[in-house]
Amino acid sequence: MPNIAVVVHAAGDLRVEEIAEPAPRPDEAVVEIAFGGICGSDLHYVQHGAAGASVLREPMILGHEVSGTVLVAAADGSGPAAGTAVAVHPLTPHGDGVTPWPQDRPNLAPASTYLGSAMHLPHTQGAFARRVAVPTRMLRALPAGLDPALAAVAEPAAVAWHGLGQAGDVRGRSVVVIGGGPIGQLVAAVARHHEAASVAVTDLHPLPLALAARRGATAIDARDASTISGLYADVVVESSGTPQGLAAAISAARPGGTVVLLGLQRAGEVPVPIATAIVRELRLIGSLRFAGELDAVIAALADGSLDVEGIVTHVLGVSESAEAFRLAADPSRSGKVLLAFDR
Repeated sequence: MPNIAVVVHAAGDLRVEEIAEPAPRPDEAVVEIAFGGICGSDLHYVQHGAAGASVLREPMILGHEVSGTVLVAAADGSGPAAGTAVAVHPLTPHGDGVTPWPQDRPNLAPASTYLGSAMHLPHTQGAFARRVAVPTRMLRALPAGLDPALAAVAEPAAVAWHGLGQAGDVRGRSVVVIGGGPIGQLVAAVARHHEAASVAVTDLHPLPLALAARRGATAIDARDASTISGLYADVVVESSGTPQGLAAAISAARPGGTVVLLGLQRAGEVPVPIATAIVRELRLIGSLRFAGELDAVIAALADGSLDVEGIVTHVLGVSESAEAFRLAADPSRSGKVLLAFDR
């Protein structure tokens, strides 16, 4: 099969095109990609030509939520052998020589690269292709029997795992998730895994509310402000990335509670009901990507203790990428949308 990739050229210009076969460096393996999950950042590049401060300036292969099989092992002997099923940790941490950052939190390294990111020029090409060269430090061997489609959810699940972890131990505590998109659904799933006493999810659309309810969460219409403000949750995770969601998150937290800012807000000033946060002595804490959580997530997916049933709503072939991106952009019709690269 030809090596085809999903490439964004500009806002509104998404193409599926043939690319050269990968030419791996000595510390890189050639991975045959099985599945890739469409992330919000992928959507932003296609819709707006930018994801936050990362502005598209040249064609870029999208994708960082992927699973596959090692086709050719690294020449230097590092990493998994050929035939090993793998997931990918897409971060390469780098300092900028100026900004201090905690060395034990690589996700905060100020000049890092991420697969499928336009932050730097040249851009860091992504992994939405049938065959890609991947540094072996990024590869995580999968336990026997783990469905590769499920393994493609490991990266966003690690984002959710890290985000909830910012609030500390949630065992026996009440958790509310603002925004029932794929990340919000995964936060709710992780909260269940971590033995939260109760989990509630808010959203505007019936589909994500039904998905959350199917896995035991209380589903709440995001327009029901009185119910949300009466939740008095120990932990609230804001995953919508909207000013309205942030206001709802603060209103849902009990005095002394914690609000995790997981959804990426727009650049610049954002209106915040900060007086409420002050008088309730809320702890507001940010969350960016993830660090070392991927291994724990893979193990929990493999043993079934992390229930992500129903979060993947569509699997389309790579040749159907345009339709897949349209679906992923419509939360009333889809949850997590996967591309299958063998189709």
